[in-house]
Amino acid sequence: MPKQTFLNLPEDKKQTLNRVLMREFSRVPLYEASISNIVKEAGIPRGSFYQYFEDKEDAFFYLLNNFVLSISNQFAFLLHSHDGDIFQSMIDLYRMIIEEENVSFLKNAFLNMTHKIEYTFEKIFMQNENSQDDFERISSLINIAYLNISNEEEVDHVMRIISAITFRNFVEKFAHDLPSSEAMDNYITEINLIKRGLSRAD
Repeated sequence: MPKQTFLNLPEDKKQTLNRVLMREFSRVPLYEASISNIVKEAGIPRGSFYQYFEDKEDAFFYLLNNFVLSISNQFAFLLHSHDGDIFQSMIDLYRMIIEEENVSFLKNAFLNMTHKIEYTFEKIFMQNENSQDDFERISSLINIAYLNISNEEEVDHVMRIISAITFRNFVEKFAHDLPSSEAMDNYITEINLIKRGLSRAD
């Protein structure tokens, strides 16, 4: 997390640094990012960077957590808009993310996935010790009438299945530079397969 010195900065200076960080982490993955580039473009002394963040990983996860929070809020909005239909909400969310202005930032994150990065993304869809409140907020918006489940506890398993499909589709899109239209077609096909069910009735 950023240090209090960063949090105390005037809003315009924080936004400037946010834009510089986003450009650098969109240019290259975390492990290739350069603090020298960041401080030069931001017009700050190198020492100031370390007054704001512990290191470049701290700065990266500050951005990523903000991004995940934004996606989570969008997901909640979509669920509300679609009467809790998780399938249509996920399709719209996937489309929104691959058309995101800062898609290069996401591409670098997904193609250089670590456990910590994956864990951060999981906070959008699944509960863990750091996202219990967010999960309860999201799961409360899911209309279980659309789902063939036995109880509300199975919502977590539904989210794990759908998020696994979603993450794999992100990697497929970014690794192969798929056009957005092709990536959307692939994702919709897989979501609809899950929605219909894979077992043919006897």
